[in-house]
Amino acid sequence: MTGASGDLDPATVAVVRNYLNSAATEMQRTLTRTAYNTIIYEIFDFGLSMYDADLRLLADSPGLSLFLGANDFSVRKGVEHVGEENLDPGDVIVLNYPYWNSSHTLDVCLFAPVFLDDELIGYTASRAHWLDLGAKDEGYVLDSTDMHQEGLIFPGTKVYKKGEPDEEILDIIRFNSRIPDKVIGDLNAQIAALRTGADRLRELHEKYGTETVDAAVDRIVEHGERTATEGIEALPDGTWSAVDYVDNDGVTDELVRIEVEVTIDGDAFTFDFSGSSDEVTGPINVPLGRTEAICKFCLKTLTTPEETTNHGHYEPIEIVVPEGNLFNAQYPSPTYTLWASMLAVDVVFKALAKAMPERIPASTGGDICSVMLYGDDPDTGRSFVEANNEAVGWGATDERDGPSALMHYVQTMVRNIPIEVFENKAPVEFDQLSLREDSGGPGERRGGLGVRRDYRLTHPADVLTIIKKTKTAGWGLDGGEPGAKNVVVLDLDDSDASRSDRIQVFADNNDDYPADDREWVGMMRGSFEPGEVVSNRSGGGGGYGDPFDRDPEAVREDVADGYVSREGAREDYGVVIDGGGEVDREATRSVRDEREN
Repeated sequence: MTGASGDLDPATVAVVRNYLNSAATEMQRTLTRTAYNTIIYEIFDFGLSMYDADLRLLADSPGLSLFLGANDFSVRKGVEHVGEENLDPGDVIVLNYPYWNSSHTLDVCLFAPVFLDDELIGYTASRAHWLDLGAKDEGYVLDSTDMHQEGLIFPGTKVYKKGEPDEEILDIIRFNSRIPDKVIGDLNAQIAALRTGADRLRELHEKYGTETVDAAVDRIVEHGERTATEGIEALPDGTWSAVDYVDNDGVTDELVRIEVEVTIDGDAFTFDFSGSSDEVTGPINVPLGRTEAICKFCLKTLTTPEETTNHGHYEPIEIVVPEGNLFNAQYPSPTYTLWASMLAVDVVFKALAKAMPERIPASTGGDICSVMLYGDDPDTGRSFVEANNEAVGWGATDERDGPSALMHYVQTMVRNIPIEVFENKAPVEFDQLSLREDSGGPGERRGGLGVRRDYRLTHPADVLTIIKKTKTAGWGLDGGEPGAKNVVVLDLDDSDASRSDRIQVFADNNDDYPADDREWVGMMRGSFEPGEVVSNRSGGGGGYGDPFDRDPEAVREDVADGYVSREGAREDYGVVIDGGGEVDREATRSVRDEREN
C-alpha cells in the first residue's frame, strides 16, 4: 500500500479520493445545517474546498457553480499575505478583499490550516454570501464607484487564533453590519464546516500515514491533469472569438463590451479577455480570481464534467487578461455587482459554438435575475434581507429543445427559495409563478422558457432587482432565433405622486415593451407599498435551426402546453392552429410557402 506514487495500490488511491470527496460533502452538510441565512441553507450560495500543504485542490463542494476553483486563488493569496510561517493550529483567517478574494466583499472566504502533530498537512476553505458588512447601501450595492463604498474589508485576518476567537475582530464585524446576528451566525457555520473538513483530513492521514496520502494525492492530481488534457485533445484546434454586452455598469447607461478569444492548440486551452472593455466606473468589474473561476468552469464542463474536481483538472488553462481590463480589476475599482462574470460564460460558449455546434447549445436567458427584499420585519421590527435568484431558459441543441426554468449555468447547483419559506421570511405574497409564454427562442428545436414570478408586497419594504441582459438579445444557432430578454415589470399605485422619487431605475426598458402605465425595467431599487407588484420575467434560451422547419405537431403541442401562443405559432413558426386546437394543414402550408416565395 505504501511507497512511491508509482508503487501505490490503485485501490488505496480510490479510497483516498472518495474519502476526500466525502469529506467535502460533509463540510457542505455542516454548513447548510448550521447557517442562519437562507442564501446559504436554501439557495446554496457557497463553495467549500480542501487543499494539501502545497495548496493543491483535493476536493470541493461548490453550491454556486461559478465558485468552482474560486477558493484556489483566494487561499493562495491569503497564505501569501499572512505567511505560512505565521500559521498555527486552530487559526481561522477571514478574507474578502475583492482583488484577492475572487469575488465581491460579501462572498467571504474563511480558511484554516490543518496540522497533524505540528506538521502542516493541508487547508480547508469555506466561501459563503454574508448579508451585510456595512456597505453604503442595504441589500446590495448597485452603483458604487470605489471599493471603499462596498463594506468592511479583510485582507486575510485571523478571526480565530490558536483555537480561540479574537473578540475584537468579532466586535468589528458586529458593529459594521446591519444584521450582526445573522452575519456572526453564518461565520460560525463556516467555521464549523472548516473544522469538519479538518477533522476528516487528519483522520485520513492518521489512518493511512502522511506518506501514503501524499502519494495518493500525487496520483489523483496526475489523473486529473491527464483526463483534462485528453479531453482538450479530443476538441478541434483553432481560435474563435465572440462578443456580447452588459446592459450598463450601474452608473452610466452605456453598454459594456465582453470579448473572449478562445484558442485550443493540442493540449493547451487559452482564454483571452484582452478585447473586453477596460475597467468601468460602476461595480461590474471582475477580479482576476473570478476570471480564473470562469475559465475553470468552462474547461471543466467541456473536458471532465463527470469527474469530481481536483487541482490537475485546471493545469492546462492559460489566461490572458491585462491589468485594468474589465476582467482583471485593480484597486480601487468597484466589484460589488459581478454580473459580467456570469455573462462571460455564455460568451465563451458562443465562441466555441463556431467550432463545435454539436457540443454547444444556443444561448441561455443570460442572467440569474435576482430580486432582493429588505427592511424592517413588520412583526419583530428587526432588519431582514431576503433574496431569490430566478431560473431561465437554456438553449436548444441540434438534437433537442432547450430545457425550461433552470438556474443559469453558473448556478446549476443553486436552488430557489421555496415560496413558503420566502413568504415566511419577508412581507410578500407570490401571485404567480409560471413559465413565460413565448419566451423560448424559435427554432426547429425551440429554446427553453423563462419564468414569471410576481411579488406582491404585504407591508412596506424596499426592493431591488439585479437584472442584466435586458437590452441585448441572446443568440440562436444554425438559423434559430434568440429567446425573450429579461425584464422586470413594476405595477405601482397610480395614485402615488411620489413614485418617481421613491424608485430609482438604473435601466429603463419601456421603449422595448407595450406603452402602458407600468414600468418595464432592468435594475432598480425602491421603496414599495402594500399591494404593489414586482413581476420578475426571466429570459428564454435560443433556438436551433430554422423555426419554419419545426414539426407542426410539435408546435401544436407547445400551444396546448402554454409554451407558445397561437400568434407566436403563426408568426414565428408559420403554423396555424384552428379553433379546435389542431394544426390547420392547408393554412400552415400557405403561410410557410409565402415566406419561401
